[in-house]
Amino acid sequence: MLPSLFEAQAQHALQVLGEAATKEFVLTHIFELSPHLIKQPEHFWRELLRLHYRESTLPTVLAQYVEQVLGSQSAFRDAPIAELFSNRSQTLRVVQDAWYRYLEKHGLTGNRVGEPSPPELNVKLEIPFDHHDVWLIVDSMFLDGTLHPLEVSGISDALPKWAKVGVVQNPLAMRTLVLDGIKTLQDEIPGIDSSHRDWAHFARRLGEIISRFNGLDSSRAAGLRNDLLDLQCQADTQLQGWLVKHYSDLPSLPVVKGPIMLHHVPRFLSIRREHGEQKIALLLFDGLAIDQWIQVRESVTKAQPRLMFDEQACFAWLPTLTSVSRQALFSGLRPREFADSIETTSKEPGLWDRFWRDHGLTSREVFYRKAIKRNDDLPDLEAELSNPAVKVAGIVVDTVDEMIHGAVLGKSGVAAQITKWCESGFIERLFQILLDNGFSIYLTADHGNVEAVGIGRPNQGLAPELRGERVRAYRSEALLAEALAANPDAFKLDVGGLPTDFMPLFAGGRGAFVPKDDQIVVHGGPSVEELIVPFVKVSYVD
Repeated sequence: MLPSLFEAQAQHALQVLGEAATKEFVLTHIFELSPHLIKQPEHFWRELLRLHYRESTLPTVLAQYVEQVLGSQSAFRDAPIAELFSNRSQTLRVVQDAWYRYLEKHGLTGNRVGEPSPPELNVKLEIPFDHHDVWLIVDSMFLDGTLHPLEVSGISDALPKWAKVGVVQNPLAMRTLVLDGIKTLQDEIPGIDSSHRDWAHFARRLGEIISRFNGLDSSRAAGLRNDLLDLQCQADTQLQGWLVKHYSDLPSLPVVKGPIMLHHVPRFLSIRREHGEQKIALLLFDGLAIDQWIQVRESVTKAQPRLMFDEQACFAWLPTLTSVSRQALFSGLRPREFADSIETTSKEPGLWDRFWRDHGLTSREVFYRKAIKRNDDLPDLEAELSNPAVKVAGIVVDTVDEMIHGAVLGKSGVAAQITKWCESGFIERLFQILLDNGFSIYLTADHGNVEAVGIGRPNQGLAPELRGERVRAYRSEALLAEALAANPDAFKLDVGGLPTDFMPLFAGGRGAFVPKDDQIVVHGGPSVEELIVPFVKVSYVD
């Protein structure tokens, strides 16, 4: 945002501005919002939803200014304007609730898809869904999964045609919703000059579609599989071109508003502690792709409606392997700064401890635990976290990674296993333990995963230093060149931040270095689903 603000100031600020004029300037030139032009409810909701559809929120000081400008108008007097403009999670809950009440007025009730009955909201607002400017945005939110439709047994003749995207009458209608979502995303794949925020936003929307797809029965999913694969492959191709030009810029970007890459996370958590979150837990769900996070989110909120999720996304490190990306997460370092342990995770506890000691804590106040998987692990964990001395906790939950490496039925099979795992109550119990002990919870993953097809194993004996299904790493240019020449379906990608003698060779497309035509769920490569991972704050609804 700062470069855009500097450019706008250079072009348009011709004189010194006072406080109110400065706020107006930032709102106009950075957020494309002019509160003085908002006169009607449809204007208000158009601008609010447009902002949140872009996954943007106003800083508190600007949100309060918008409330000051609009609060005197009778049409907006009962709305928590500042909260709506600054809190995306709360706004989406308000919109979702308003949609269900809108349908009730048309005689429609049913089951909520992907979202349980939420806790009673303090504010119930009427939204002019039938206004064209508002509905255009809401329609897109239903298609990409930001909003959830209502599952009904029959549709009233009184329901406007445009509103039918917000209801699901039967499984065939859900299939249609998934197909429409795929078509919408195909037209909105970010390009070579897009920002990292555009890619994070796209990855989350893609995750919603994949999650819905995996929820279809096998016969209906089969007819969409090629459409989804085409979308994934197009997105991966675009992303790889973008990475060549922009990936090296990501490690040094500021982290105040949220981490852009995984090694930014500890610094961001340190900033949150400085802003009053004295106890923080970092939950690392090893191998959890965004589509699988969405599945977890929807399952957990059905069991515990009080939970609220402030969802973002960030970039893992390439290659997207545990020993590379997870160490970056817990150390706050770029991989070249832990070159001596880049092939193992054994030094993670010490790296996590060192980061926090460098930021003013003692080892007694820093907690790390891995291999947390099931309910049997929680009593001992709860006992340790109840220690009042603990100020920061790093916890590795590696259940999903085990599912991935044992998957024989593709990602749909993994989705079925995740459903069973969620039904055990483990995840909401883990959240409850942390929240009840006063921790702010931040959840992320070290990498995602993707379905891939074998292209054959490189025949190089023991040459690669690191062997993965989607990537091999070499210690010399000569060995890398030899491997590249012998494997025409592979490619190299220069990754700034890696040790100079750690050179990855990636399987092309959705290929894997396994026997030809074998189908497998893997990670290590630069696909959207492997590289862009969830970053979520978990809390209770106030």
